[in-house]
Amino acid sequence: MKREMSVGGSFYPARGVEIERYIEHFNTILAEEQIALPALHPKAVIVPHAGYIYSGFSANAAYRVLAQSGLKNLLVLGPSHRVALEGVSLCEAQSYETPFGDIAYAKELHTALSERFGLRRTVIHAEHSTEVQFPFIKHYMPHAKILEIIYGRVQPVNLSEIIDFALSQADTGVVISTDLSHFYTQEEANKLDTICLHAIESLDISLLHRGCEACGILGVEAMLMSAKKHALKPHLLDYRTSADASSDTSRVVGYVSACFSQENA
Repeated sequence: MKREMSVGGSFYPARGVEIERYIEHFNTILAEEQIALPALHPKAVIVPHAGYIYSGFSANAAYRVLAQSGLKNLLVLGPSHRVALEGVSLCEAQSYETPFGDIAYAKELHTALSERFGLRRTVIHAEHSTEVQFPFIKHYMPHAKILEIIYGRVQPVNLSEIIDFALSQADTGVVISTDLSHFYTQEEANKLDTICLHAIESLDISLLHRGCEACGILGVEAMLMSAKKHALKPHLLDYRTSADASSDTSRVVGYVSACFSQENA
């Protein structure tokens, strides 16, 4: 069974050559503005999930760093936007379609999560928060295998246990998908999003609940829990809003990318 593209042609181009143009553009900006990305080998990243024209630059920065990790398997977690979901749903597909070709599923990880946590597919997987990550992964880590989890109403500690297991595997990393505040003015968004950024940077879970309005806040909270357990240090990579692309500061969405690595890794 293949997990087919559901938002190709809308959130991201349906043709690989067009995605390549986006990525080339993002990397040109990094070079021209002399933005130095850290030379790290992260075990996890936080990435946004809007259309590439809006959040692609932030996501690209994270995947450029993640590509340095040498990880062979990635667990991709995102919030469910389309359907009401109790708990989590584990994708059962054996491959994931992208404009760059299919990505194989992480079979051993799938078996382990199914047996250890009783995870299974409970909804049809056509979720953009996770899917928009797949082309970036295929481009930057062409031989990596993935496993998709989407979640709805769930306790962060339960998500953290799943993340903990993934992080404990030598060749496995985690991708946490979230956008930040939605549809405030640029000034209002910056204030709210700064709370999220400070929470991530300081691994301060309590701070998340003092105004952070990330749509994937449960995944972020779970990731911060796991980062503490695994002694992972957070590194903020990029923050921006949709106004950077649209120039409309009256109603923006915020985006962040970050990575988590061992202190000297």
